[in-house]
Amino acid sequence: MITVEFNRLGIKPGFRILDIGSGPGRHTAAAYQHEKVTAIGADLSFSDLTEAKKRLEYHDDLGFHGGGTWGLTTADITGLPFRDSFFDAVICSEVMEHIPDDSKAAEELARIIKPGCILAVSVPRFWPERICWALSDDYFNANQGHVRIYKKNQIKDKFTSLGLEYIGSHHAHSLHSPYWWLKCFFGPTKQGVPSVELYHRFLVWDIMKKPAITKLLDRLLNPVMGKSLVLYFRK
Repeated sequence: MITVEFNRLGIKPGFRILDIGSGPGRHTAAAYQHEKVTAIGADLSFSDLTEAKKRLEYHDDLGFHGGGTWGLTTADITGLPFRDSFFDAVICSEVMEHIPDDSKAAEELARIIKPGCILAVSVPRFWPERICWALSDDYFNANQGHVRIYKKNQIKDKFTSLGLEYIGSHHAHSLHSPYWWLKCFFGPTKQGVPSVELYHRFLVWDIMKKPAITKLLDRLLNPVMGKSLVLYFRK
């Protein structure tokens, strides 16, 4: 499930691209498909990085890449192990809502990206996320520890206050919002709920098959109920 629109990042051969909070490496692998880039995935979770390694090795086996290189590392977003202005593009997808010191995290992201280059940040959209919190007291803990819900101007100002230029935004994954509402209604950790499992099967089918009808439906519904808010900034 890719949240960021890569065509907005201005990627060129030779770019160094960081996917911070990479999890199992979806955006890292998508970045790796671009011509002769170096795609770096970074996360605190060693188990997620292990899954990301398998994913990237699978891309290597299939030749499903742009001829560049990839790497993975453990890293804390509030103290990144990279020098100033090191990356040509940075992706931070669904991370900031987990970070108690989000101001320090924003400072680190602004520090490591080169001037003139693009930072993409996604967070859960306010009102779909607010419904999840209202439906379940356990949601923000079960979903790997959400500590806040952002309104658009809050997350936007977090980065523009550091001198980054806001250049646009969009919403993504409208078809995923009902799934999380169902999960929260029945209990975010409860297993074996038929309606939840059926909807999950639908989402997996949609991700694998990418039918035109659901792509159109997702695009039409994203402005109304997109689960994620994605913002783009230029340093």
